[in-house]
Amino acid sequence: MFRSPAPPDPAVQAALERILQWVDPMVRAAPRLEKHLTDAVAHALAYCQNVVGQLPGPLAINRQSFSLDPLIHALFATPADIGEMLGRSEAVRDFLGRSESWAENEFYALLAARRRQKTQFGMAQQGEVIRNDVPQKVLYFSDHILIEPHCDLQVTRERLCWQALESLMRTFNNHVEQLRQDRETLRADISVENAILHPWQEHSKLHYHPAPEDQYARHLGQLDQSLRENGALLTPENLVAQLADFLRQPESALNTSQMKFYIDRLGVIHEPDQGGADVQEISFAEFVSRDRRQHLTTLVRISREEARQAVEMEQSRRARRILI
Repeated sequence: MFRSPAPPDPAVQAALERILQWVDPMVRAAPRLEKHLTDAVAHALAYCQNVVGQLPGPLAINRQSFSLDPLIHALFATPADIGEMLGRSEAVRDFLGRSESWAENEFYALLAARRRQKTQFGMAQQGEVIRNDVPQKVLYFSDHILIEPHCDLQVTRERLCWQALESLMRTFNNHVEQLRQDRETLRADISVENAILHPWQEHSKLHYHPAPEDQYARHLGQLDQSLRENGALLTPENLVAQLADFLRQPESALNTSQMKFYIDRLGVIHEPDQGGADVQEISFAEFVSRDRRQHLTTLVRISREEARQAVEMEQSRRARRILI
């Protein structure tokens, strides 16, 4: 007569299990977690899959693409910087040390880099006059990192989806930790207020000065109320409700936006209707995560042999530095 509820989708169930591993232990103390979280987890998982699915690329990154692709040229100051990034990448080094790296001659990864701008004075033509003191904004990128390298692009995408979901959970755990810190701050403030109020109470018994005592008592009452509200938020049941609400709105902590610039070969930013023949349009996805920093993100394709040579060169440089 009564039908049991349909089992959740295997991908959603796997995501729920991972979330329960990552989440603050206090949440796991709440009863009937699956009932309260399954729909929210399904929504967050679909959102992460969509974010990863919209990543541009894969773009080849090598010396040839540095010359031909305006975006790759903007990402790196020189072709040698590509090799240095590969050589310094711990993720690439670990990947090349595994047998799976030999499945193909190329592998894929997510490239992330921070977008930056600086102002400088340079040469520009204004009317018929060429001036060398024109303020210019220059676009460049730093803090390059390669994430989840693998020979199978689909595997890279799947792992990036899990990373996005884990990033959401780190954001939520930070929220829980902030609630705990607020609680400790309130407790400390209450202790201070009690220490101040007690002498006034003793003093008022002898001299009848109630005003300061009333002032501290009111403030103490406000602190007590705030502490009770904070404590209510930290109960397992309320934490689960907060987590479900958070997972239903993942874009508040994880989102992407499309960026477009017009730059020349030196990285100088121009208006769309200005600049010479060497000005080209570049567009890319910018990823904003829990720390609110903005990163260019794109899938890239890398030659395994070029990566291997870059790693060996970096290891040789480190060995020479140690000897010196």
